Amino acid sequence: MRKQQIILASLSPRRISLLKQWGLSFKIISNGVDETTNLVKPSYIVKELAYRKGCCVAQKYSNALVLSADTIVVLNNKIIGKPRSKKESEKIIRELNGSVHKVYTGVAIIHKNKQSVFYDVANVKMRKLSENALSQLFGKHMDKAGAYAVQDSNDNFVEKIYGDYYTVVGLPYIKLAQELKKFKINLKPAL
Repeated sequence: MRKQQIILASLSPRRISLLKQWGLSFKIISNGVDETTNLVKPSYIVKELAYRKGCCVAQKYSNALVLSADTIVVLNNKIIGKPRSKKESEKIIRELNGSVHKVYTGVAIIHKNKQSVFYDVANVKMRKLSENALSQLFGKHMDKAGAYAVQDSNDNFVEKIYGDYYTVVGLPYIKLAQELKKFKINLKPAL
């Protein structure tokens, strides 16, 4: 029996690293999907965008299992995306300083006629940092929603996570492991 081909429809270094850590062998294919949406509810947004990204790749690789995801940060009902400039990064970091906000990650698993689309949410409490400490973060994480990286060991901005740590990184381990079992794929335990 041929091993199931798995495709990650994401170029995210964090997602790539997590899936390798959890024992999956997979191919990486960029999805190139337009991420604009008219939806306003964060859980709907991340599920829709994850599904769109997955469908884009699944159309070209119909026999593969395609895994895709989308993550957003929400503070006071306002969605905070990836910063487009260092100035915007500074604004985001200042808004998050000392806050508690939510991180939503939506995931889509698509294989032939079977699919699973779900999301997870975690609350993140940020430290109240001094002006000097804050300035060290400006422009540091331009490729991440919220302009910070929970997995960066030099980044002491995050004080506590309420929920699945991996949801904040970009792939909710607990829910992903449960859903992949339905596709007869098992993940190694998360460290």
